[in-house]
Amino acid sequence: MANTILNQTVIMLILIIVGIICAKTGIISKNANKDLSAFVLQIVNPVVILMAYQMEYRSDLVKNLLMCFLLSLMAFIIVIPLAYLLIPDKTERDTSVERFSAIYSNCGFMGIPLINALFGTEGVFYLTAFITFFNLFVWTHGIILISGEKSLKQVIKVFYSPTVIAIFLGVIMFFARIRIPSVPAQALEFIADLNTPMAMIVSGVTMADTNVTALIKKLRVYYIVLLKLIVLPLALAVVLTFLPADEKVRMTVLVAASAPPAAMCTLQCIRYNKNSVYASEIFTAGTILSIITLPTVVKLAELLFSLR
Repeated sequence: MANTILNQTVIMLILIIVGIICAKTGIISKNANKDLSAFVLQIVNPVVILMAYQMEYRSDLVKNLLMCFLLSLMAFIIVIPLAYLLIPDKTERDTSVERFSAIYSNCGFMGIPLINALFGTEGVFYLTAFITFFNLFVWTHGIILISGEKSLKQVIKVFYSPTVIAIFLGVIMFFARIRIPSVPAQALEFIADLNTPMAMIVSGVTMADTNVTALIKKLRVYYIVLLKLIVLPLALAVVLTFLPADEKVRMTVLVAASAPPAAMCTLQCIRYNKNSVYASEIFTAGTILSIITLPTVVKLAELLFSLR
């Protein structure tokens, strides 16, 4: 598994570099990148999720999906308090940006292609459970964390996002055993195939504005990235080791939680006038270093899981 993750992360790095080149040469502007990001998040990702539910109904799939929902919820219950503990409040620091970056991962942009490479459509099927709780937490706790405001509208907004709607429709179609006809299904598969290249190119364009020289000097960035990519995932891996779940389920939750910091942090910082430059620096450093940390975490988790 670790070798598969390594190969996939290298492929994704190459695509990110393509995105950086596109940004530096002016092929993709900032405004165009926002549109591409919206297309990936609101069209491509939901289609990937919907098509993941186009599987033959099996009792073992249902059991594993329910277990993945349980483990995904548990992952956030573990990670959120740990992030608050390891990133204490200090007035001179952007604590909210740091905590958001440490808690929330790029489970859509990077999680989907990584899990697809590991376990195929079945893995993406399980990943929808993690993505569901990601959306529930990030649009409630995450927005409150960044904005400092509590809003019922944000809670309601979660339930009519394209991703949650796709999960809802997919679950209904899976249990009702409704299959999309072959011609539209093939069209949707073409859209789903755009996920990895487009998501990584968008990430590369987002990273292109980062001042690498300034980033290298900011040791605090590496502390947050270390928490996000190593400390919190390994704490989660230890807990997962002792739970009676299928290894695919445990590894899906772990990889999703171990993905680099969510790009959404930068977007929400721009929206609420927080330190978006700092958020982008953490995102950039985390994305680059995940090429090393993701295979490492997966290898260590494999060793832990084998001890059961």
